[in-house]
Amino acid sequence: MPLCKENNSRMSHCNSGDSDYMTTIMKVDKSLPGLKITDFEDKSLLIVDDDDPLRMRLARAMEKKGFQVKDAKTVENAIKMVISAPPKFALVDLRLEDGNGLDVVKEINKAKKDSRIVMLTGYGNLPTAVAAVKSGAIDYLAKPVDADDVEAALLADPESKAKPPENPMSADRVKWEHIHRVFELCNRNVSETARRLKMHRRTLQRILSKRSPR
Repeated sequence: MPLCKENNSRMSHCNSGDSDYMTTIMKVDKSLPGLKITDFEDKSLLIVDDDDPLRMRLARAMEKKGFQVKDAKTVENAIKMVISAPPKFALVDLRLEDGNGLDVVKEINKAKKDSRIVMLTGYGNLPTAVAAVKSGAIDYLAKPVDADDVEAALLADPESKAKPPENPMSADRVKWEHIHRVFELCNRNVSETARRLKMHRRTLQRILSKRSPR
């Protein structure tokens, strides 16, 4: 089972250090054989994400694909919904405004052992993917994602393995994109960005002045 079929590059959250980026980013292979939503009697899908536009857009799109969708934006509300009606499928953002999405994954896995859970996050790294799978997720996607990515991950054959990408993003490029994303999230404040990334200010300025690596 593939641990990490991530699509590309937008990194978010202003508190991850650059040491996280030890892997290249991969894309979901939509050509792999998979199941269909009509193969399942229970079509319930819980989407948990505190990004309102993304959550609502994915909810509408997944309903059109045949899923019966409910959504939540916090860990607290998601867990209440899981206890009330455990979903067969779930898409859970790792970082939520009131806590960690892994807590939701664990609750779903406890309530419904055969659930199919995909973690969603704004930044990609192998340790997080491993933690997600150990908690009960079947796959791991990095933002930005579309409904086709989500459907492919939720319905993937667990015995299938993704093909390696032909042109994977380099670790240097992943790191560069993450630094620039944090810089924007910190309102282009060099000192604040350096503090959150635990980098020397001059080192950060040097990186920001360079073109993106390939």
